Amino acid sequence: SGEILSGVVVITSKDTVQHQGISLTMEGSVNLQLSAKNVGVFEAFCNTAKVRAAQGNVFSTKKLLFFSPIKRCLKGSQVVRAAHGYTLRCDMRRSLLAKDLTKTCEFIVHSLSQKGKLLPSPVDFTITPETLQNVKERASLPKFLIRGHLNSTNCVITQPLTGELVVESAEAAVKSIELQLVRVETCGCAEGYARDATEIQNIQIADGDVCRGFPIPIHMVFPRLFTCPTLETTNFKVEFEVNIVVLLHDDHLITENFPLKLCRM
Repeated sequence: SGEILSGVVVITSKDTVQHQGISLTMEGSVNLQLSAKNVGVFEAFCNTAKVRAAQGNVFSTKKLLFFSPIKRCLKGSQVVRAAHGYTLRCDMRRSLLAKDLTKTCEFIVHSLSQKGKLLPSPVDFTITPETLQNVKERASLPKFLIRGHLNSTNCVITQPLTGELVVESAEAAVKSIELQLVRVETCGCAEGYARDATEIQNIQIADGDVCRGFPIPIHMVFPRLFTCPTLETTNFKVEFEVNIVVLLHDDHLITENFPLKLCRM
């Protein structure tokens, strides 16, 4: 972010190629896949910036067009700090009887470090049958007590999420304990908003019936190409959550959710 995107456009042809202009278009977009939740809500954000070459002929077998067009999207708009969603498209417009040529290439925007000091926000948690939400038959659940803490839910994206978990007691045997990182994308406009949650990483931190009272370390490195600093704009936002998932041998699934705020320092 803040740097100039530069490079060359290479045109290769055996014969002379006539064209009516070569253009470069940068697009930043957020796209939703069609589902019952987001019918009618597809694209909520799209910024474009164009650079056009004069029309003419390409005589040589290979012609290089240098470009350095992009430092921001449009005047007054912001290059948002997202890992994906930016593409550079090169279009060669040709005559009516010839097909236009198009080539696209994705590039990644790496945001600059944010100013200021990140304040840690430690979280202590206790999971029991009574603390679970959306449980229909609470009486049928086996008794268990799980304690732990996350060192901070305000996280620097280049540093791991850390903490500790302890299974104090459990009537049923533990099958596995996992950390699930979820990216939550909310997108829309005046017509409505749609929310999509995607699992982007799953790490097993314990396998089998763990010892009671034994501290299990929590350590998760954020995947570079699937995370970005927490982002909120008028039309869309990108947030992250971590789920602690405990699977018991009787197929009971215990999940505790923690919202995260990611930043780059």
